[in-house]
Amino acid sequence: MKVAVLDIKGKDTGRKANLSDDVFAIEPNKHAVYLDVKQYLAHQRQGTHKAKERAEIAGSTRKIKKQKGTGTARAGSIKSPVFRGGGRIFGPRPKDYTQKLNKNLKRLARKSALTLKSKENAILVVEDFDFDTPKTKDFVQVLKTLGLENKKSLIVLGDSNKGVYLSSRNFKGSEVITNSELSTYKILNANSVVLLEGSLEGLESNLNKQ
Repeated sequence: MKVAVLDIKGKDTGRKANLSDDVFAIEPNKHAVYLDVKQYLAHQRQGTHKAKERAEIAGSTRKIKKQKGTGTARAGSIKSPVFRGGGRIFGPRPKDYTQKLNKNLKRLARKSALTLKSKENAILVVEDFDFDTPKTKDFVQVLKTLGLENKKSLIVLGDSNKGVYLSSRNFKGSEVITNSELSTYKILNANSVVLLEGSLEGLESNLNKQ
């Protein structure tokens, strides 16, 4: 599949980028996409939630009133969950939310996500660029010329580019990553995916590994 290569002003350079059908034109596997997105979101959870149960509450252990004759229920501890300040019943405990997925399934999910974006014509290929001095204003101008200033966009670099990354850091509508940081969730979460020319070879190489 051939796609026109644009410059940072949004104009056609006259060159074509050849996007591999093995990555951008497969039969999407939506279940693989679901599993990969589910894993990504699960891994965002710290799992450090914790509430104290009755055995962990600081308080007296004496019996707070006599067993019989009070006209109310029996009570043996001030730390009981029925009293204010007592322990919590079935409270949250620390938990590891990580999930295991094999690498081939994750590659299939990313290829499926890229294929879905390709079908929506939401993938742009732009020639490599850099900024001499990191400026958010310059980065926003590039997005405007590409027609992406009001859209969530994902920009994929071949190698780490400090100028582009620092320029984009204050702009919430766009995220800049390298091809090795690409994930199914980030692809689907963006309205448009911008691939720099220098990212294509490494991206396709990573996704076609056996």
